Amino acid sequence: MKELLDLFLTFARIGGLTFGGGYAMLPMLQKEVVEQRGWVTEDELMDYYAIGQCTPGIIAVNTATFVGQRRRGALGGIVATLGVVFPSLIIITIIAAFISNFAELALVKNAFAGIRVCVCVLVFNAILKLLKKSVVDKPTLALYAAVALLAVCTDLSPIWFVLASGLAGVLIQSRKGGVSK
Repeated sequence: MKELLDLFLTFARIGGLTFGGGYAMLPMLQKEVVEQRGWVTEDELMDYYAIGQCTPGIIAVNTATFVGQRRRGALGGIVATLGVVFPSLIIITIIAAFISNFAELALVKNAFAGIRVCVCVLVFNAILKLLKKSVVDKPTLALYAAVALLAVCTDLSPIWFVLASGLAGVLIQSRKGGVSK
């Protein structure tokens, strides 16, 4: 029971203190669940994050579910998921009650403009961390460049990029004769 409470409180803290969505959450997840608690390895977290990105739902919720399930099974997944969404639920409920009264104030508009800039920086930081762990050789660099170019130049659904990249990853690793660590 203590470990389930720890899962809930850890993910509630992450959910309550991370602004900017799932990408901005990556550094805090790294610190909390890999470095401080050792619940998962860095590679496992990156895998969960990648899967969470390409499955339906919110990245943060999906990742919390994976980490919780890894730690304490289905119940751990449920508890971690509830923990990560609980603060947002409370905060959004409070904001929703008051936002219409203040949304048109210049101060609020300017604050949101500044927050958007900060969120861009947090997302960019998370992208750099993912990039360093994912693009590790020439074939993965080529795959990255191809997907980035196609994503910018076409209107293809992201699911096609995910499926094609998964297939490319299998082909790249089979040519190397193994699985990368």
